[in-house]
Amino acid sequence: MKTVLSGARLPEHELVDDGTYRSMEFDGVDLSSRDADTAEFEGCRFVETRFSGTAMRRGGFSDVEMERCDLSNMSARSSAMYRTRVSASRLTGMAWAECGFRDVVFDACRGDLTGFRFSTFKNVVFRDCNMLEVNFQNADLTGVRFERCDLTGAQFSGAQMEGARFADCVLLGIGGVTSLRGVTVRTSDARGLAHSLANAMGIIVEDA
Repeated sequence: MKTVLSGARLPEHELVDDGTYRSMEFDGVDLSSRDADTAEFEGCRFVETRFSGTAMRRGGFSDVEMERCDLSNMSARSSAMYRTRVSASRLTGMAWAECGFRDVVFDACRGDLTGFRFSTFKNVVFRDCNMLEVNFQNADLTGVRFERCDLTGAQFSGAQMEGARFADCVLLGIGGVTSLRGVTVRTSDARGLAHSLANAMGIIVEDA
């Protein structure tokens, strides 16, 4: 039986420190440019909700759906996202550092210039996402799947990548290419890695 969600509205359901939000639907709610510690969202649905420019610390999203939301330039630290689906949303410039992601799907999102430094991903899928210049420095990406994503200029320096898979992705100009030890890539994806690998090994490639 599908859970009935109660409608969220401001100012009653404002994003505040130590706020707890359960089984609520945030439809068109503007939560941008907020600052909150230890806010927890459980079993909620977000539709066209704005978190742009919001800063969160020790926050949590579990059993959540996000559709057509704006998380651009949102920052989070020591926060977590579990059993969540983020679809058709804007993540440009979002920075989630030292965070945890488990059982999460990012689908058809604009994620250019996003940052996930020192974050941990378990059973996570990025599908049909624009992820130009995303920063995964020192992240744990063990077993993560990237499907049909544009990762041009992505940074993987110091990342743990064992068991990660790339399928039909653009991998041009990526940084930290030597961290990709243990990943699986399709033949078409591997061609895009050739130049980055050559640079990392000091090989000069020139036209005949």
